[in-house]
Amino acid sequence: MTDGVGDFVLGVDLDGVCADYTEAFAQVVAAERGVPIDSLTREVSWDFAEWDLDREEFLRLHRLGVQERHMFATMPALDGVADALWRLSDAGVWIRIITHRLVTNWGHARIVSDTVEWLDTNRIPYRDLCFLGAKPEAQADAYVEDAPHNVAALRAGGNTVVVFDQPYNRELDGPRAASWAEAEAVIAELVAVHTGAFSPQLPGVEAGADRLDRHITAL
Repeated sequence: MTDGVGDFVLGVDLDGVCADYTEAFAQVVAAERGVPIDSLTREVSWDFAEWDLDREEFLRLHRLGVQERHMFATMPALDGVADALWRLSDAGVWIRIITHRLVTNWGHARIVSDTVEWLDTNRIPYRDLCFLGAKPEAQADAYVEDAPHNVAALRAGGNTVVVFDQPYNRELDGPRAASWAEAEAVIAELVAVHTGAFSPQLPGVEAGADRLDRHITAL
């Protein structure tokens, strides 16, 4: 048990794990440069060098996307993420969202509000929402992460990390998941080892990420 909050705490990153940051950022870069979005490869390294971006230009375009285009409120969710996280949550897993989105000095209120809006809009379940750069401080039993430097830091601290597959992290050792169906299966096994059992659905809990919508429609 971690922090006394549940039998298994799962730390879940957002960008590149739940949300398609590359696709959202490609829309910003294409619009700013006036180029077809298909001209920007999705086989990118961590620093987007394939799009001819240096660190300064990346930060400028990232800031524009976040502050002016509300990228954190509108980016696409990765397939199956909400349903998979609801099933894990329903099985008793404590979902702790951990993201390092406060990378610039200004606009924190907008970043936080847009993040919460995105989580609500996409029906992502969570018990905690942490804006942290140093993810080993988040105290979870396992993590789902895509950033190579975060995976390395977490594992150096003795943490279990499921690598969510992206082009920029394929040199990393597993466990690895290329989809949320695969991630869910890996996490279920980790929970079973950690707690001694894994129940896919707690008794009396209504299934489905759209349960709130169904209740509102029925009123």
